[in-house]
Amino acid sequence: MFGLRRRFVKEGHIEEYAFKLQDLEQRYEAYTLVMRTLLVFLKDFSMDINEIDAVGFRSALDRFGEEFFEETSAKRIHRRFDREKQTINGYIDDQKTYLEERDRELRKIIDLLSRAMVTLNSENDAYHQQILQRGEKIEQITRLDDIRKIKSALEKEVESLRETVEAKQADEKTRIQSLSSQVESLREELHSAKEESMRDGLTGVYNRRAFDNHIQTLVEHQLVNRKGFAILLLDIDDFKHINDTYGHPVGDRVILALAMACRQMIRSDDFLARYGGEEFAILLPGASRRNAVKKARQICKSIAKTQYSLDEQDDAVTLSITVSIGVAECGRHDDVDTLLEKADKALYKAKAAGKNRAETI
Repeated sequence: MFGLRRRFVKEGHIEEYAFKLQDLEQRYEAYTLVMRTLLVFLKDFSMDINEIDAVGFRSALDRFGEEFFEETSAKRIHRRFDREKQTINGYIDDQKTYLEERDRELRKIIDLLSRAMVTLNSENDAYHQQILQRGEKIEQITRLDDIRKIKSALEKEVESLRETVEAKQADEKTRIQSLSSQVESLREELHSAKEESMRDGLTGVYNRRAFDNHIQTLVEHQLVNRKGFAILLLDIDDFKHINDTYGHPVGDRVILALAMACRQMIRSDDFLARYGGEEFAILLPGASRRNAVKKARQICKSIAKTQYSLDEQDDAVTLSITVSIGVAECGRHDDVDTLLEKADKALYKAKAAGKNRAETI
């Protein structure tokens, strides 16, 4: 009887340990998901600002993520994270400082324009008072008895009045030119800030935010004017192997070279964006699926036959890459999500079929 109880106790412990192990595994999966999500949010938080090396910061986050999830020692994870905390905090401070400085500059321009308007209003009041005084003096002249005195006095007052008006006009012209210059400077600053927020820091092509806005616009317009379009979703084949073999700087140069090559092979009204990591998206307004597939295959062929230099000092050291492309045409009942899903499935089909090709569904 005693032996039977011990066996039940052991079996009970095993069930308890199995439950705890399952709970730990579920927690680990949840923590992993949270960590990956937070890293993505951190990368999205980073604005495309060259002055604070946004590209380098994102690359550091990628490296940290790879090493973090491969690391098995808790002590090494803590040490690694302590180092990365300083990098992350430093970047956040740099971005905050940069935005605050830009905000101050814009506020200075706005303050300058406001003070100029106040000064202008004050001077206008003085000018109007001066004109009224001239008017009163002319009225007094008209009460003189001698017509010759009236004529002479009026001529002097009219000349004085003309000089006052001309001086005012010249002053206003100068001030208007100055204000116009300041307004143009403000407009250029705002346009530059908006343009920077829509560009990828590494390649200079449009970023994911700009892509999301543009594809939404195309889908909405397609519903109205029935003008279709197609999308190419490009992914560099075996890009992780390139990074692991040659390092992230070479990986960045490969991404930049691909962006430049794609830009040369598309039309001026086509839309090229860095979709994420080593993925790019090209939107082709007015293109049918057949024409889009043809364009995608041209891109695949051109990329595959090009040799890219690995060393800026030695052109003999080269690397060749290939891309897989998923092609989808925006259908009458498609929205952004269904269109991207079709393109993603087509890209997966191209990868599964051997890479270095374009596929559609």
